[in-house]
Amino acid sequence: QVQLAESGGGLVQAGGSLRLSCAASGRTFSTYTVGWFRQAPGKEREFVAAIPWSGNTRYADSVKGRFTISRDNAKNTVYLQMNSLKPEDTAVYYCASRRLLTTPSAESEYPYWGQGTQVTVSS
Repeated sequence: QVQLAESGGGLVQAGGSLRLSCAASGRTFSTYTVGWFRQAPGKEREFVAAIPWSGNTRYADSVKGRFTISRDNAKNTVYLQMNSLKPEDTAVYYCASRRLLTTPSAESEYPYWGQGTQVTVSS
């Protein structure tokens, strides 16, 4: 089992940047796929990006070209670099993981979740 902890959220002006981190426990984290999801007030949780332990990353259309997901297996950490932030990016951001190699966008495919970190983008 993997335990996840997000960090790096905060308040930023529109056009600014933040880097979120997802730190994981567990020796086999390097073989897990990790996804980032977000939930804005009054909205459903939505997929943002995912990175498998091997292969291509995947992004939601709304963040392509602005967000970059990466991982450092030596540090058991996955990052979400967020640039050109918009007020509509305001949400609680969650990381989640799964053992399988594919990168689905459905949250039900990810059994392990962190507690979330708040990102607020002011206009």
